[in-house]
Amino acid sequence: MMVYNVTLKLDSSIHEDWLVWMKTIHMPEVMATNCFTESRLLRLLETDESDGPTYAAQYTCNSREDYDKYINEFGPALRKASIDRWGQKFIAFRSIMELVN
Repeated sequence: MMVYNVTLKLDSSIHEDWLVWMKTIHMPEVMATNCFTESRLLRLLETDESDGPTYAAQYTCNSREDYDKYINEFGPALRKASIDRWGQKFIAFRSIMELVN
C-alpha cells in the first residue's frame, strides 16, 4: 500500500474558501479517478501560521501502478485546476510513501 501526500502552504486570504473547495470539490474529484481507496485532510500543528496554515492531503492506493496512473492520466489536469483557481496563493509539494506497518 502507498500514500500519496500533498503538503500545501496556503495564503491566509484563501484559507476558508480553499478548505470548502478542497473538501467538496477537489478531493472528491481525486477520489473519482478510482486510483485511490481512501483520502484524508490533515492540518499541520506547531507550525508558523503567520502567513497562513499548512495542510497535508493524503491519498491511499493499493499499488505503484495506481499511483502512476493517477500521476500520468489525471494529475496534470487537477493540478492545473488548482492553479487556475488559486494562482500563486499556495505552495504545494508532493511525496509518495510506502506503508511499512
